[in-house]
Amino acid sequence: MMVPKFRAWHMPFGPKGPMQEMVHGKASRILALAEMSPDEYIDEYIVEQFTGLKDRNGQDVYEGDILAWHSNIYRKHDWVGLVLYRGAGFAVQESDKSYSSPEWLDCACRKDANIIEVIGNVHTNPELLEE
Repeated sequence: MMVPKFRAWHMPFGPKGPMQEMVHGKASRILALAEMSPDEYIDEYIVEQFTGLKDRNGQDVYEGDILAWHSNIYRKHDWVGLVLYRGAGFAVQESDKSYSSPEWLDCACRKDANIIEVIGNVHTNPELLEE
């Protein structure tokens, strides 16, 4: 059984303020960080879960990651999308109304498919989603 992994973005000045750090680890470690200082509260952390998948370079794929891929079969061009938890699994949001299925993401991350690459995340690279 896979132990859930998480990462957290520390946002001490609110959603529009500067990010001070990104922390990876188990949920208990991330939650403990929020309790270290009486001035910090858990709502200052955005917690994102590891999908259990890796991209074509072996990098872990988390909620909030921005993925790129090329389709030779479907529409024959490059795509960029945001990983998020939707329904009963992780999916990729390609636009305001277009989402992949969790099965598609699992399939696209298989070693023989080799089409997904993490190119950034929604916190430090939001401009990648503006196209």
